[in-house]
Amino acid sequence: MRKLKIRNTFGFLFESLCIRDLKVYTQSYGGDITFYRDEKDFEVDAILRTSSGKWGAIEIKLGAGYIDAAAENLLKFKERVDSKKCGEPAFLMVLTGTNYSYKREDGVYVVSIGTLKN
Repeated sequence: MRKLKIRNTFGFLFESLCIRDLKVYTQSYGGDITFYRDEKDFEVDAILRTSSGKWGAIEIKLGAGYIDAAAENLLKFKERVDSKKCGEPAFLMVLTGTNYSYKREDGVYVVSIGTLKN
């Protein structure tokens, strides 16, 4: 039980640091970061919006073992979005603490936090 609490704590810390980095990068280009949560507690960690109106959804996961579930969550989110009102997402991304970045067959990007640069 204690191991699980420590792992969850590291995950929350990693998510907070990623949100901070995303805010810095996005604000430098005139965009912003928000999140999504609905009445059924379905959530997405971050929604990146540009000043031109383009947007993308981001799930933040520390370990590689959570990438598949995060990608599935993003794809479910894409189905729920009213694309007539909001437009299609420019990207769906799982931001991770892993060393590799790639595009999955389902179109979801997996991006290592270390590859983000300003």
